[in-house]
Amino acid sequence: MIASTALQEDVDVVGLSILSGAHMTLLPKVCRALREAGLGDVLITAGGIIPDDDIPALHEAGVARVFGPGTTIGEVAEYLRANVRPREVA
Repeated sequence: MIASTALQEDVDVVGLSILSGAHMTLLPKVCRALREAGLGDVLITAGGIIPDDDIPALHEAGVARVFGPGTTIGEVAEYLRANVRPREVA
């Protein structure tokens, strides 16, 4: 559903918050679904309770940045302004 909505809405970024502990299952699945939908250029960010040890695997799966507890809205906004690029629409 996330990939389908992202395609339909022509998004430049997908941000996901995971508090359930299922980040190692859900985030790679979403990244894969976005790539399969032709959205490999969409910036993917995540937030929530994600252990530091899991972050390298999430980066490898396609998550560009993980924002942990205590991250301010300003920090997220600064990152997005610096890293979101409008997608090339075919």
